[in-house]
Amino acid sequence: MYSGIVAMALVAMSVVVLLYALHRTAVITADPLTVLPAQSGWMPQEHALSRFHARWYLASIVFLAFDVEMLFMYPWAVVVIEKGISAVVEMFLFLGGLLVAVAWAWREGAFRWA
Repeated sequence: MYSGIVAMALVAMSVVVLLYALHRTAVITADPLTVLPAQSGWMPQEHALSRFHARWYLASIVFLAFDVEMLFMYPWAVVVIEKGISAVVEMFLFLGGLLVAVAWAWREGAFRWA
């Protein structure tokens, strides 16, 4: 009964192992001076994660929240007619939750850029 699933899992694992072995045998080690940022050959002066202020991460989370909001609003706009007033109430509750999140982010200073 499960022989097909087991066979596909074995085939998938063997393909992964084969590709990994092929990569390990065919890889050419990169010269460290050519893999630096923009291939400038200069050593980095700071760590890659220390370049951005922590405030930018909060701003990007707020952006992602509004991006996901639009993902929910497009299908909602299509079915709002057949769902009726309950769909409108649910969307306003959702937007109210986002408004609370924006008020919190504003209070925390996520929108201050300097």
